[in-house]
Amino acid sequence: MAKKISKRKQALLEKIDIDKSYSIEEAVKTVKGLKSAKFDETVELALNLNLDPRHADQMLRSSVVLPHGTGKKVTVAVFAKGDKIDEAKEAGADIIGDDELLAKIQDGNIDFDIVIATPDMMGVLGRVARVLGPKGLMPNPKVGTVTPNVAEAVKNAKGGQVNFRTDKKGNIHAGIGKVSFDEKKIEENLRVFLEKINKLKPASAKGKYILNGALSLTMSPSLKLDTQELVDVK
Repeated sequence: MAKKISKRKQALLEKIDIDKSYSIEEAVKTVKGLKSAKFDETVELALNLNLDPRHADQMLRSSVVLPHGTGKKVTVAVFAKGDKIDEAKEAGADIIGDDELLAKIQDGNIDFDIVIATPDMMGVLGRVARVLGPKGLMPNPKVGTVTPNVAEAVKNAKGGQVNFRTDKKGNIHAGIGKVSFDEKKIEENLRVFLEKINKLKPASAKGKYILNGALSLTMSPSLKLDTQELVDVK
């Protein structure tokens, strides 16, 4: 039995062409008109890459700082020692890690969005790796969250850094802004994200790199993107 489509979703579907491959400019303009929720919906990008993440060199994991931020307020926790604690505080860190915070994490009490650590603190954080890892919060040098430069890492996290990784099927999902952003800001964020993805194309990746792309809001149907244009963003 076919699932009944709600009136809200039906109204949104009437605003788009499900068979069309939208240009980036068209997609951004159209997705802005799909706002239907009472909250400030996230503009979400989904990509399917022609990669096999079972091969280590084809597992993409990195980060990018969007020029206009994500529109999301981010709570940052930092694990550091000595002078690095003061650097983290001055940069705007919300929580400075200590034994008390480690105990809270072990109990499953997590009230932060990103964890940053200096390299000399990773041994200590190993005690909570089983808690942070599955939640995608374990610091990692590939996304810049294990670094001696905690001030820069905190500023990036607060300023719109997006961490991403391919899943088992080569998919990447990322929030690239809010529907309240103007079209130019959404488009610039999207292009910067795509530039990063294209720069990370593994040498071993053969054939078409980006197989599919889609843009949507938190509560909207997806718009299919012109994959050739996505690949051409450099």
